[in-house]
Amino acid sequence: MISQGASGHYCCRGDAVIRSLGVRKESGVTQRKIETTRGPSRPSDRIERARVDKFSARRIELAEAALETLAELGYARTSLREIAQKSEFTHGVLHYYFSDKVDLICYCVRHYKAMCVTRYDQITSAAQSRDELMKGFLEKLGETVRDEARMHRLWYDLRSQSLFEEAFRDDVAEIDKSLEDMVWRVASRFASLGGRQPVVSRGALYALFDGLFQRCLLRHLSGDRKAIADLLEEVERLLPTVA
Repeated sequence: MISQGASGHYCCRGDAVIRSLGVRKESGVTQRKIETTRGPSRPSDRIERARVDKFSARRIELAEAALETLAELGYARTSLREIAQKSEFTHGVLHYYFSDKVDLICYCVRHYKAMCVTRYDQITSAAQSRDELMKGFLEKLGETVRDEARMHRLWYDLRSQSLFEEAFRDDVAEIDKSLEDMVWRVASRFASLGGRQPVVSRGALYALFDGLFQRCLLRHLSGDRKAIADLLEEVERLLPTVA
């Protein structure tokens, strides 16, 4: 749902992060964790880890270059060749790091949404009062709709496509879960700062805020200048009633 920064805090934990950055569990972060329990790594392990890290870093670089084109044109009108024409990378390079358009678009959206989650987690962990958390949350909501509407439109495009194309469903479910968890952390922190507990389930809370956000995004993209202000007013009114 919600919204560039770098990865960190809550979103950079465990399997979700490994998947969000496209690194297989038997490599990279998980491999380093295994090595700490098995003793010093062998030279071959270090070489393999460096190779995996380099490959992952390159995929991130390509994804960030492709995001603007994907966000502008959407899934249906974009191909690897189209992305190559609008970036400094060749079609062959893109095809080396991504098997097809589905692989690329899923990776791009996972990468972007992981950064979004990080932003909200930073606000959530730093807030020392309900007012401080509310202020930071509303500021970030307004900023992300205003500055990154096309990126969010790409996410909703991907989620809609998953209703028809099975190839998208696992990635969409993973991203949805990360966003649901993020919204829950915001609400749980907001509630705890007031000595309370959320009064709705995770799923209901996410559906509520995702619906408000998507409606605002549609209005904003349609030129409605009141869309963001209305969203922030609605969230400011509703969050204290559920947390």
